[in-house]
Amino acid sequence: MSDHSEAAVAPVEAYEPPYYVAVFTTVRTEDQEGYAETNARMEELVKSLPGYLGMDHAQTPGGLGITVSYFRDADALTRWRTDVEHRTAQKRGRAQWYQSYSLHVAKVERSHGFTRAGAPRNPAVD
Repeated sequence: MSDHSEAAVAPVEAYEPPYYVAVFTTVRTEDQEGYAETNARMEELVKSLPGYLGMDHAQTPGGLGITVSYFRDADALTRWRTDVEHRTAQKRGRAQWYQSYSLHVAKVERSHGFTRAGAPRNPAVD
């Protein structure tokens, strides 16, 4: 969601399946007025939802953004999708901030991870 420039460089941990992911891939417009503030609010809001597990984000130099949000179950994902404040931000995104986007939702059936000993951990999941 945000540019995460100050965030630790570590992926969200591998959780015990099943759980759900929402993969939001974007190309933004030149008009980003109000985006940073709204994005920060959306991050705050999603983190407060029961069943939210975490988020990974990457941005290419060419402008492609990919945000993967992790949810414990379909109900948690539905709460996020139908949240009134989130729906308002979605409408503004289509009207102003996004040139294009795609959203893919999947149920994770297998998950594993690796962290080298002594490597920094993602403080968002500790």
